[in-house]
Amino acid sequence: MDFPAPGPELLGTRLRHLIDLMDAEVAAVYADLGLEGFRPRFAAVVRVLAASGPHSIRDLARAIGVTHSAASQTVAQMARQDLVALAPGEDARTRIVRLTSRAEALLPALEAEWDATAAAAAELEAELSFPLSALVEETLDALGRRPLRRRIAADPRLAARIEAAGIETARVEAARTDRDRTDSARTGAARVSGPSSGG
Repeated sequence: MDFPAPGPELLGTRLRHLIDLMDAEVAAVYADLGLEGFRPRFAAVVRVLAASGPHSIRDLARAIGVTHSAASQTVAQMARQDLVALAPGEDARTRIVRLTSRAEALLPALEAEWDATAAAAAELEAELSFPLSALVEETLDALGRRPLRRRIAADPRLAARIEAAGIETARVEAARTDRDRTDSARTGAARVSGPSSGG
């Protein structure tokens, strides 16, 4: 049976599949190099610490572009494998992360792998109609301006179907408010700019 090509409605599922596929391939390279247990997500942390020394988890999260929670989880996994060590910072809430001697001993192999992976990624992007790295950055910027949750909640079809089913929730009201705010902003912008002139 033929199925239509996946569209935007399966974006999350397809992105997870892509990440799983790429991570599995890179993890296989680590295994080939004798780096069993070294995960692709560890690489960004090691690179930052190798380049600029110990960092707080918060600064690490900023440097690699993930949430504090994600960085904290990755650091915890790395600590269990004796790749990083943690020490108290200037206040009780801050923990400073540094590479262990085990991680430092792995750096020559990791740096060679990073260079090879960067070259492979560049080759992959050259085969695409648009660079994936640029598209990912554009997507993150767009979601920073307006998160997907707000985009979903503002769809009038969602609120209409929930109301038709007799379900009244705070989320429906929030969706209606967000939609009204968006419509109001559009109307205001149209009043300010006036009709556009043809070119």
